[in-house]
Amino acid sequence: MSNYKIITDSCCDLPVEKIQALDLTVIPLNLLFRGESRLDAVSDEIKEVYDGLRAGEAATTSAVNPEGWASVIEPVLKAGQDALVLCFSSGLSTTYQSAVIAANELKETYPDRTINVVDTLCASLGQGLLVWLACDKRDAGFSLSELTDWVENNKLNLCQWFTVDDLMYLKRGGRVSAATALVGTMLKIKPVLHVDAEGHLINVSKVRGRKASIQALAAKAAELGIDGYKERVAICHGDCIEDAKYLESLLKEQGVKEIFIGYTGAVIGSHSGPGTLAMFFLGKER
Repeated sequence: MSNYKIITDSCCDLPVEKIQALDLTVIPLNLLFRGESRLDAVSDEIKEVYDGLRAGEAATTSAVNPEGWASVIEPVLKAGQDALVLCFSSGLSTTYQSAVIAANELKETYPDRTINVVDTLCASLGQGLLVWLACDKRDAGFSLSELTDWVENNKLNLCQWFTVDDLMYLKRGGRVSAATALVGTMLKIKPVLHVDAEGHLINVSKVRGRKASIQALAAKAAELGIDGYKERVAICHGDCIEDAKYLESLLKEQGVKEIFIGYTGAVIGSHSGPGTLAMFFLGKER
């Protein structure tokens, strides 16, 4: 058993059963939906959120604050363990900055403990896949220092590519202009985007039609994937499992051995919308 605990936040979009299997501590972000505050988690309730979004209902989100981070880190320190905290991209949320504040305050109370906080510069199952790979290294015997270095050295090789079905969600988040969203919707233009080296969402290209956008994702994996990428690829979807299965079939044709499919969580899904389809793998560069 390692003498440290891996802690992350719910924007990793790992389902509850995977979190338990990996022995992770996960702090949820918050979602305000249908007039009530909900804790973000990939659970049986996720489809209800997507059904509401499709019906035009609004959802707002909030990051983890320093007090929230302290509430999950401190019990680990009290138990005599150190902590590796792997956070949602600072390019998309203040969650990482809050974790740093909490860690610095806790270090004053627990000077003999080590708290390493890493900005993964990842989102959704991109963050989840990086956390999963880190758990593999932990189980292989990596020390806290070795694992922290491994995550820092490999996070920019975690490729994160996705497409959306409805450009209006990206318009609301300021990712595309109103004119682009309107024209794109009329012409059935689908964007192909990725998370860049600074953790921001970047619109890379546009294709016409949903099927073409999914094929473009598979082509990116073939273009950017390193030799080991075929060992494990993660796909997440905004309640569009058939599209996820189609992407899975394309990746299997390329020889990918293990493909994990899960939901895009409610916090991220409320910004990207139903029909979001994303793919994550280790590659040459983002």
